[in-house]
Amino acid sequence: MPPLPMAPTGRQGSALPGAPTSSPAPAAACLPDRALNRRSWLALGATLAAATTGTLLADLTRPALAATAAASATTPALQRPAVSTALGPRSVLQAVATAGDRLVAVGERGLILVSTNQGQSWSQRPSPVSTGLTAVRFADAQRGVAVGHGGVVLATADAGQTWRQLLDGVRAAALLREAAQASGEPAALQSAERLVADGPDKPWLDVLMPGPDQLRVVGAYGLALASDDAGKTWRRWLKPADNPKELHLYAIRQRGAQWLIAGEQGTVLHSSDGGQNFRRLTLPYNGSFFTAELPADGSLLVAGLRGNAWRSTDGGATWQALTTPVPVSFTASAQQTDGRVLLANQAGMVLSLEADGRLQPLPLPPQPPLTALLPLAGDQLLALSIQGAQRLSLGR
Repeated sequence: MPPLPMAPTGRQGSALPGAPTSSPAPAAACLPDRALNRRSWLALGATLAAATTGTLLADLTRPALAATAAASATTPALQRPAVSTALGPRSVLQAVATAGDRLVAVGERGLILVSTNQGQSWSQRPSPVSTGLTAVRFADAQRGVAVGHGGVVLATADAGQTWRQLLDGVRAAALLREAAQASGEPAALQSAERLVADGPDKPWLDVLMPGPDQLRVVGAYGLALASDDAGKTWRRWLKPADNPKELHLYAIRQRGAQWLIAGEQGTVLHSSDGGQNFRRLTLPYNGSFFTAELPADGSLLVAGLRGNAWRSTDGGATWQALTTPVPVSFTASAQQTDGRVLLANQAGMVLSLEADGRLQPLPLPPQPPLTALLPLAGDQLLALSIQGAQRLSLGR
């Protein structure tokens, strides 16, 4: 397993898994409870993928390529384009989205893949960074955005064929410091100064595109930024009171004016006015939630650590625990065209939410730890994992 980055200065006991943008931390880096999440598996996958990339590693033993690799190693990952590899579809993939009739998947080391045949085959597209990418969204068939480690935000205007960088952690920290200085809030300024001092080591963990020019990104340590001009300018989004402890924000979902954010230590934020204002919801469980959904029936659903999944049918006033057969952390979710919610966990299981509140495992072949789900036409499902992309038949 690769070493995980230690807690940045001033954040002791709060290590966040993921691929660092600079030299890794010592192998003895500990994993506190808040770190036992979806990103731990993704970090593990990065090593597994590297270990199985025999051709690439063998190539690096050739003198000319070895010299190139040594030179590129000194270039910051935020400035170094992703390495081209034929093993992309079998590499660690973390997120996938539809762009018209295309699929666009992103993963470790800046990997971006495009499929024009519903995931039957994939082609790699150039990426301007080699940091891990954690989430991808499209506003329409052409315009999309991907986010990831190092505070990177990438954008495409041609269905994933080409990408350009909109933001990184260095600029994000500077923007937050400027905003804090203008606000005169001592706590906000202290936090922003810490971000600047830490450098670009904070990942974005999810992204939303409410409109073609609207971007909302959330991530580690409560970071949240918004842009309403396609990434030309950015502003601090969530209010300090929304997340006073600066807890990690793992997932953001939207259905019309309803927005839902799920995060660390039971953090669930809900907005009914298009993300203008949020209120914190209280749940019976205070463990971390790594995914969320807003089903068409108006309910709210969050799922995460140790197989905990909760649903509310009254706007978050009360919550019901969903029955799951195994206490294994949920890592991803999706909604089928008929509205049925699917959940994936670290055991490689895909479970369907039944009408009676049970989470029923689907009869699928054994899978590695799953990172993302995407329902496809014809009762097919695309599952991403530490071993790449796989099409599965739901057989209903």
